[in-house]
Amino acid sequence: MSATLPARMRALRLYDVDRLEIEELEVPRPRAGELLVRTRASGICSGDLMDWYVRRKAPLVLGHEPAGEVVALGEGVEGFQIGDRVALHHHAPCFACAYCRRGAYVHCPAWRSSRLVPGGIAEYILVPRENLGDTLLLPAALPFDAASMTEPVACVAKSLRRGGVGEASRVLVIGLGAMGLLHVVAAKARGAEVCGVDFNAWRRERALALCADAVWSPDDGAAAREHGPFDVVIVGPGSPQAWRAGIDACASGGTVVLFTPTPEGVETALDGCSLYLREITLVPSYSAGPNDMREALQWLGRGIVTPAQVVTDRVTLDGAAQAYARMRAGGAALKTIVEFP
Repeated sequence: MSATLPARMRALRLYDVDRLEIEELEVPRPRAGELLVRTRASGICSGDLMDWYVRRKAPLVLGHEPAGEVVALGEGVEGFQIGDRVALHHHAPCFACAYCRRGAYVHCPAWRSSRLVPGGIAEYILVPRENLGDTLLLPAALPFDAASMTEPVACVAKSLRRGGVGEASRVLVIGLGAMGLLHVVAAKARGAEVCGVDFNAWRRERALALCADAVWSPDDGAAAREHGPFDVVIVGPGSPQAWRAGIDACASGGTVVLFTPTPEGVETALDGCSLYLREITLVPSYSAGPNDMREALQWLGRGIVTPAQVVTDRVTLDGAAQAYARMRAGGAALKTIVEFP
């Protein structure tokens, strides 16, 4: 079943970090077991600002944080109907393999091979059969801009879970971009004491205005000594320097969450003796699984996390390339949501 669909649509394709073009593509038609979604909002991920990471995948239709409404159903689809409002995950696991049985969804072979077609920043998105297991119906009152934040908030939910952040935890967030600020808000909602570090003064003030207990610049050693050490350190920047700073700020017996990878091939020298004697736990946190997506949608539905906390740019598709460039420049450009009116 389907509504009347156009033959063509527009999408934002990235050829390089300084070359993004709006292209015309055919609107996909769902086959058996597939959905077609009309995109209503789609975020630009901070991970898509890592030059080395997106260049190895280019060319690609940018975006993996979409929300929209179902406009066509392939034969045999159950649990969805035309008009349903949904949040989409760009990957979904099989729920049956050894990785899935122990909750390591992002290592499931099906998770790694599944994808939305053609990508998140397109007027229409085909949801393959494999992705239906992590396609979520939205609460009636949740707007599309908030729903488009489900995937990035899910990454934060997983990060805090893997770090063991709970009530009375002392948490340091290194890097106060959009994802860092979401960590601040979510950790505070769990009852933690939360501090933040960033070179940018505007971002530090933003963290304080939201709920951070204290902030300082990475070169302010006095502030670091005054407030540290910390039970859990969330390291946002993917650099050896940031990783080492996180370890230095961590209390003995504490946990350092590595939220972003270093570029491929970059080696990070660590003091193994210090790590061992201090019993520092290093925990990478990569992407998010369906359990994290559902927790994130609950947070958004309850207003724990909102677009107003981190969204600094709202654009239509025509302004998406320029907004991407502003995010790459940093500063006061935190997160962009591309809206499809």
